Amino acid sequence: MGTDIHGGIEFRHPGVGTDYYDGESWVAAMDLWPLYDQTDYAAFGCLFGVRNYAGFRPLAPGRGLPPDLSSGMRTQLESSVATGDLTRASWVSWAELAALDPAATPDRFVGRLTWWEKSLPSTRHQQLVPADWPAEVLTVVGPPPADQLDAAGCLKWTTEELTCAFEPLTVGTVLGADSHWPHVFAVMEAMATRFGDAGVRLVVAFD
Repeated sequence: MGTDIHGGIEFRHPGVGTDYYDGESWVAAMDLWPLYDQTDYAAFGCLFGVRNYAGFRPLAPGRGLPPDLSSGMRTQLESSVATGDLTRASWVSWAELAALDPAATPDRFVGRLTWWEKSLPSTRHQQLVPADWPAEVLTVVGPPPADQLDAAGCLKWTTEELTCAFEPLTVGTVLGADSHWPHVFAVMEAMATRFGDAGVRLVVAFD
């Protein structure tokens, strides 16, 4: 059974601590799903330690739901976490996300290999690979043409039947332009210009 991510973005109300504001500290700004609609275990592991097969040092693993969770996020997440329908809840601030090192790598693997039949993209297969690719993988995709590496260390080649692609496994690649995370980060960064880097956070849980 697969694992999906749920949650949304909150901001800390600028009126907290003032005489004129008596509302909640954190306010729900936007659900996650319009911005992010992928199932990518490398990214889940990198950020939250969920399905961390690659061995990243996760940024925000298992923090649970914040005690000052907004009413909007509470409605969406709290009851499902309490009943066990959603698990492994956590949260991360924009300040923490903005400080991520895009060159950081996991402990166990160096890259992610993807291949599919040329005429059937739906036959997509993906596998994490160590520095020495397993013999059974090489039997399927053939030896990679290392002289065709691009500036980012990515590689694409074809065999008689397959299209194959390799990308180095770094924080920058799993959260980068080929994923949906830039949409999430763009919204959080824009909000941080008003509410501060520590005043914007992403709250999530997994099914």
